[in-house]
Amino acid sequence: MSAKADSSSSGIDIVKLVLAIIVLIGGIVGYYHFADKSLIYRVLGVLLSGLLSMGMVLTTQLGRQFLGFLVEARVEVRKVVWPNRQETVQSTLVVVALVFLVGLILWTLDAGLFWGISRLTGQGK
Repeated sequence: MSAKADSSSSGIDIVKLVLAIIVLIGGIVGYYHFADKSLIYRVLGVLLSGLLSMGMVLTTQLGRQFLGFLVEARVEVRKVVWPNRQETVQSTLVVVALVFLVGLILWTLDAGLFWGISRLTGQGK
């Protein structure tokens, strides 16, 4: 019995998703169709169709799963131990110093190879 309910709800979900896509495409087509109208009305139409289609998608099983994912992601972000200002500044300075050091090493290597190759080819008199 529950398998039948799941299949009918997934069928309804597919219809909702298709309708949401149609509404969104309709908003975009309307934006270009009413090119002679004010820009603010056309943008509001696209935003309204986007919000309406998003609302339709969120009523599906896929939309509910997405909302659950967002809630879980927010919980995980709150669990993260973020560095304080001093740690952030120190880490940034270390990264800048290492980038400078690697750049200096690569420049030295490039200059040395250039000098060696120019000597080998006879261009460095």
